[in-house]
Amino acid sequence: MFDKTPVRDANAQGGKSLGDLPEWDLTDLYTAEDAPEVQRDMDWLEKACCDFASDYEGKLASLDAAGLLEAVQRYEQIDVTAGRIMSFAGLRYYQQTTDAGRAKFMSDCQDRITDYTTPLVFYGLEFNRLEDAHLDGLLAQNADLARYKPIFDRMRAMKPHQLSDELEKFLHDTSTVGASAWNKLFDETMAGLEFDVDGEVMGLEATLNQLTEQDRSKREAASRALAEVFQANIKTFARVHNTLAKEKEIEDRWRKMPTPQTGRHLANHVEPEVVEALRDAVVAAYPRLSHRYYKLKAKWLGLDRMQTWDRNAPLPMETDRLVDWSEARRMVMDAYAGFDPKMAELAQPFFDKGWIDAPVKPGKAPGAFAHPTVSTVHPYVLLNYLGKPRDVMTLAHELGHGVHQVLAAGQGELLSSTPLTLAETASVFGEMLTFQKLLEGAKDKQERKVLLAGKVEDMINTVVRQIAFYDFECKLHAARAEGELTPDDINALWMSVQAESLGEIFDYHEGYETFWSYIPHFVHSPFYVYAYAFGDGLVNALYAVYREGDADFQDKYFEMLKAGGSKHHKELLAPFGLDASDPAFWDKGLSMIEGMIDELEAMEE
Repeated sequence: MFDKTPVRDANAQGGKSLGDLPEWDLTDLYTAEDAPEVQRDMDWLEKACCDFASDYEGKLASLDAAGLLEAVQRYEQIDVTAGRIMSFAGLRYYQQTTDAGRAKFMSDCQDRITDYTTPLVFYGLEFNRLEDAHLDGLLAQNADLARYKPIFDRMRAMKPHQLSDELEKFLHDTSTVGASAWNKLFDETMAGLEFDVDGEVMGLEATLNQLTEQDRSKREAASRALAEVFQANIKTFARVHNTLAKEKEIEDRWRKMPTPQTGRHLANHVEPEVVEALRDAVVAAYPRLSHRYYKLKAKWLGLDRMQTWDRNAPLPMETDRLVDWSEARRMVMDAYAGFDPKMAELAQPFFDKGWIDAPVKPGKAPGAFAHPTVSTVHPYVLLNYLGKPRDVMTLAHELGHGVHQVLAAGQGELLSSTPLTLAETASVFGEMLTFQKLLEGAKDKQERKVLLAGKVEDMINTVVRQIAFYDFECKLHAARAEGELTPDDINALWMSVQAESLGEIFDYHEGYETFWSYIPHFVHSPFYVYAYAFGDGLVNALYAVYREGDADFQDKYFEMLKAGGSKHHKELLAPFGLDASDPAFWDKGLSMIEGMIDELEAMEE
């Protein structure tokens, strides 16, 4: 049944309509959970996995190049079918996470697919036991097989960390009652939280939205409501984090991972020293970026001291007008078309074919994302659109992901998936295009100032805030390795990175120390967060090349997106004359933010 919890109507914020907000049409995946095609694909999957194991287990080393190619392609088709089912189940669940039927359907699908795919565990393990010389010889004989080399390289990067076949199968079988079960507990707890803000009961997303209200008392009321509810549930959140961090520590220890971050770096196909160079560059820039900007903002707000509920406050000169859906669509599409008409053409179906779910609804997952589903279908974008200017930027961001995913799908299921460090490229670039388009159209100095300040804040949230999050996670996992953490222990780790990253201008109200508890990335994807800073820095450097007038930039850019996960970041950036392993690369990106703060300071003179 539909959750009747009262929430603010997303289509009537401030009494103004946001227009006809689109919702997903998932029929390109399946028409319904009881559609015969779901059972057909489940049956096919069960047989395909058994047949694959029967045909190949213990035999990979004896295959010739054509035989190994066939095995890889059969594995890829299994991936497509399983991915299609789980995409459908997951997207329906995220539309209404409080619906018990949808939660059950997703769990049942996950359980069945986990059971069916257990016989496939041998594949990666056996593949990694192939001799390098033997595999190199096969790749040299067959160009179609050689196309998969980036996938093989990533698989073999895990070679030193793989366990026995029996243990790997055990971990595979228990996955649904391990991290994924704690993830579901977190999601369902978050979706069910209610916050009383001055007598109005609302969900997490609507309450967080209050932190960008012009009225300071509303921001304070929302922040205190968040703190009160987080504190009431803090033992649950601490248990989730303790368990997941301990589970990770155990698996990392068995796999001989040198650090808690190693698994993420391997998955991202990025060297630890590149991430450390990024982290160090951003932390060194805190005083030049966030500290300096927030002092400016305090002056604009007429405050001697800032509270955390002032961090994302609109500027006094900002209008509080809401952007309706049709205007948001036009703004983003104009920006995309201004870069290249092809980019707008790729974005068009998202609006016209039910690929976007925009309204805030009871039980809907908070935040925003673009889900690629599988390479044979198309992505879907989830938003919680409330009509704020930042929501327009979120649309531009997620649509960038969608365009990237559409272009990369041509690589096929295995090669289309982009490492997280590069996955933010098109999204952040889409935001930048939209921002620059708005900046060009600014009618006066005040409007330009508001736009610049908004962009600086978004970049600080993407770079400074996410690196602070990364440092928090590093501290959390290091501390958990020494023993169980109390909620107060975790609170203290959170506060240690907040003051460092935000600067001396801030005071912290009682209860703010619990705000780590609602960040989903810590739960779903440990150490994911540095990818945002990586993507922002990369895009700032890319955009600088674009502004310098590279005549072939658009063609190079589309080729980069089409590559998906088929190339390393060094190969992708080389055509633009960029190299992420050069420490100066990150300073180039950070200097763009610094330049915008310089302009804002100059406006004060």
